[in-house]
Order: sequence, then structure tokens, then C-alpha cells
Amino acid sequence: MSFANVTTLPAAVAEGLAAGTLAPYLGPGLLALCAGSTPPADPLALAGVLSSKSSVPGKIKNRVTAVAQFIENFKHRKTLVALMTEAYAAQPAPSALHQWLAGLPVPVIVDTWYDDTVRIALTAARGAAGWSEVQGLSQSEHFGTWVGWYAADGSASPDELAAPTVLYKPWGGHAPAGNFLISDTDFVEVLTEIDIQTPIPALVQSRRAALGFVFLGCRFNDQLPRAFARQIMKRSGGPHYAVMADEPTRMEARFLEEQGITRIAMSLADVAAQLVASPVAQAA
Repeated sequence: MSFANVTTLPAAVAEGLAAGTLAPYLGPGLLALCAGSTPPADPLALAGVLSSKSSVPGKIKNRVTAVAQFIENFKHRKTLVALMTEAYAAQPAPSALHQWLAGLPVPVIVDTWYDDTVRIALTAARGAAGWSEVQGLSQSEHFGTWVGWYAADGSASPDELAAPTVLYKPWGGHAPAGNFLISDTDFVEVLTEIDIQTPIPALVQSRRAALGFVFLGCRFNDQLPRAFARQIMKRSGGPHYAVMADEPTRMEARFLEEQGITRIAMSLADVAAQLVASPVAQAA
């Protein structure tokens, strides 16, 4: 099992992001770059928050989708949504990397966590112009409708908003409408259809054809992030890079090889500092 592995940041990463030929694909690890108090920044932390608010069986308390499913089954979906809304009410200040990414001419930003940090950064960088947002929707609440579109001001639209930059949150998000894919049922519904791309917005499918992805703050040591990344990357242009300081697990290594992703064996903080300080970044 082998995949490309580099220990320095390729110049092509900053150049591609600045040119809009590489798209940021963000995970919960990006919150570690934010100063001050942050909302739950990984599945285990989120499971702890949810289980602290509602009693769940000990055998599932570390599995966030199972915790969420238990709450949904025994406390009602509205309780689960309220707990998620509370958990992600905190709005950390965007990091320097968030701010830089928000100003780039990228056609798509994929954000696979529930916090509002990227939305805040985009609003600060662009106001209500030049970007829109599309979020995955739970079939428990929006049966038959897979995504919701929102203008930069948070107003909902039934149609695609083909702004120059589209923020795509496949698992939903806190703002502007409290959409969350979080329970076992939520993900089963999406995974049943994702192989044929039904839950992925057509505009994202169209734009990815000319894009590679740069994975920042992501791990692939669980089937859910692997499944979503695999399908969101499908038929994309490449190349792809993943910042991953820790040695990949066996399943992560297999995924990197399968998808042709170059691992950048550096800390996220170091990569962020180099991106923001790079000459191409200053010119972006």
C-alpha cells in the first residue's frame, strides 16, 4: 500500500488555492486554529456534549451518531436539533487561514463540520455579495429534499444560487437554519443515495470537474468522512492534497492511495502559517 507523501508544503497548493483551481475541503480540525472558546471540535467531543445533556446508554456514549439517534428516538427530533443548536451557538473568531480562504476566488468551499466559522469569515471578507451557501438536509425533517440553498444574508431560496463562491456544508450547519445531519438515520438516508450523487448539489458536481481538493483539518479514520469525501471528489479534476501530521491508520492509508491524494506530513498550524504568509497569498 503506497501513496504520495511529502514533508514540505508544495508550492502548487498555495498557487492552486489562490488561482481557484484547488478547492478547500475543511474538517473539524480547523477549529484548533481559532483563538478562545470553540464549540465541540470532533465527533468524540460532540458525543460527550450531547450525552451530558441527555442520559444515554454507556455502550454508545462515545459514538456521536448513535447518541444522536438515541436522543431522536426517545426525546424527539426537536430535542436533538435544540441540543445541536445550543452546542454550536458559540461563534469563534475565524483564524488567519479562515480569513485568507474566505477571500480567495474558489468556486467551492466544502465544510464538513457544524460551526459557523467559515460563514463568519466569508461575511467579513465579502459582505452579502459574491457567495452563497448550500447545506445538506435531514430527511427526518425535509423528506424528499436533499439540500437547502441560502443567500449570503441567510435568506432561504428554493433554487441554486450560482454565486462565484459556494460554501457547501454536506452535514448541515448551525446557521442560518439549524440543519443537522447527525443521527444514524440521517446518514443512512444520505448514504443510500450518495453513490448515484443524488444528495450532492448539481452545481457542486459541475464545478468540481475542474477542481482538485485540499483537505484541511480532516481525518479519514471513520467510514463517514471517507464516504462523503469519496463521493464529493468523484469525477473531480484533481490533483488532491491532505494535510495530515499524524501517521495515517491502515484505512486512511488505503483511502489516500485509492483516491490519489498526496499526504502533506506537516501540522495544520504550520501549513496554515505558510499559506497565509506565502508570496502568492499576499498577492491574492
